[in-house]
Amino acid sequence: MTTTKATTKAGRKTPRRRTALAATGLALALGLGVTAQASAGSPRSVSGRPSDNITRIADFYGAYIDAVTDENAGRLGEELRRHYLTPAFQKELKAWEDTNHANGVLRAQNVPLAWKVTDNGTADHTEAVVTLTWSEGETSTLIVDMTRGHKIFHIGEKGVEGS
Repeated sequence: MTTTKATTKAGRKTPRRRTALAATGLALALGLGVTAQASAGSPRSVSGRPSDNITRIADFYGAYIDAVTDENAGRLGEELRRHYLTPAFQKELKAWEDTNHANGVLRAQNVPLAWKVTDNGTADHTEAVVTLTWSEGETSTLIVDMTRGHKIFHIGEKGVEGS
C-alpha cells in the first residue's frame, strides 16, 4: 500500500492525518474488513446489521474473498461456507466445482479485487446482485439468494425464480 504524507507548510504531519493513519493501522491489525486509503477527504464508514440479509451476503463475500486471498488462511473458506450456506447448497456447489474446475462461490478460478452487493428484492427470501471487480476493471455479476434464516441457498447467473 502506498500512502502520501499530508504535511503542513512547515513539513509536519497534521494531527488529523496522524489520527487517520493510526486508525487505519489499528483496523488492519485487527483484521477488520476495511479498505485502507490515505486521502484528504472525510473518513469512510461501513455499516450493517446482523438481522439484514444484504449485510450478511456482503459480510460473507468480504470474509470469503479475504480467506481465499490470504496466505495461511487454512480452512477458513470452508468454515465460512458451512456457516453461511445451506447444507444442500454446499453439496450442489461442490458438484458445480467438480464439473467446472473453478470456485463456485466466485464462479471463477481467480479472486476478484473488489465486490459490491445490491438488494434485488423478493418476497419470501432475499435476492442480491453481487458485482465482482477483476483486474483491468472488468466486472461480473452473480445472483445470490438467501433464506429468511440467513442461509445462502443459491449462487448463479440468474436468481432462483429465473432458473
